[in-house]
Amino acid sequence: MPFQKHLDGLINKGKAKLKEFTGDQNQPPAQNQYPQQQYQQPGHYQQHQYQQPNQYQQPQPQQGYGVPPPIPYGSRPGGAQQQQGPNVYWQAAFNPQTPVNQIFEQETGDHGWGNNESQNYTSEPQNSFFTPDNKLVIRGIVQTSAPSNKYTSARLITHQKLDRQRGCLSAVVSAPCAPGIWPAFWLLPKKPFAWPRDGEVDIFESWNGDCVNHSCLHWGHFNGEDSQKHRVVDTPIPSMAHQAQVMAFAWDQPEDGRGGRMVWYINGGVVMKADIPPGTRRLSEWNVILNVAMGGNVCGGKLPGDGQYDFVVHELKLMDEPLGGWNQFGADWHRGREGKTM
Repeated sequence: MPFQKHLDGLINKGKAKLKEFTGDQNQPPAQNQYPQQQYQQPGHYQQHQYQQPNQYQQPQPQQGYGVPPPIPYGSRPGGAQQQQGPNVYWQAAFNPQTPVNQIFEQETGDHGWGNNESQNYTSEPQNSFFTPDNKLVIRGIVQTSAPSNKYTSARLITHQKLDRQRGCLSAVVSAPCAPGIWPAFWLLPKKPFAWPRDGEVDIFESWNGDCVNHSCLHWGHFNGEDSQKHRVVDTPIPSMAHQAQVMAFAWDQPEDGRGGRMVWYINGGVVMKADIPPGTRRLSEWNVILNVAMGGNVCGGKLPGDGQYDFVVHELKLMDEPLGGWNQFGADWHRGREGKTM
């Protein structure tokens, strides 16, 4: 997609969010029970069976600026190694007997969400549910012949905040890849907040089935003086359409909440780094967001065809430290590269 369209979408996104998120939102209706239905494979694209993610490995030395970093893969570690991982201080329990709104706020609405998007976000169980094998499914449904709600989906915000001055957020996700589809795993400060001044971190987002992840950081304002305050690294992931990916974000911020460092990871490889920008909200106050958008500016006006588009979250957790510990985080930060300006 031409980059100007991406920038135009971000500008529109900023205008809408400044108005939308500076005040409290109405709470979505409660979900009463897990849908009594079989988990079906989506009808419009091929959803492959989930396989365990491969072992985290140290990233290869960075290539030249502007060249996507390699995504390392290896064999799955043995049981003894698995037990030596970081301490998990929160993990979402995707129990089918638990209402989705016990873990997530279900934001609702069809007002375009700042990007002229087409979907209506609902709290209906067909759009977000936990499966019998303990996965979260965010399902975009397209029924163009329907008299209303032709495009429905879900947008979920964790009740849990990052809560620590430093830590690592990790998710194992299988993403839908199709024209007009835009799945995302990202972070925003707890409401109310001012966007983009208070900050936004995008860990995973991809659109139009291009199998490219866009790691992003936003703060400041959308104008000429603040153009350097919007950074992105685009990373092709050829296996995105048929294999689960491990997406992670680590942060280390001083107790006073001023400054600090951030690193983005894909399958254990460093893809982006950044200083925590001055003036943004303390990261311990941020929440996790998962959603599937459809159409709009970022998708270049493309709309998905009839069918179901599943964003499957196999695991979502917060850890005391990234894999390898804080010494490795420091090495990753020095090895990583900053995003290009938008």
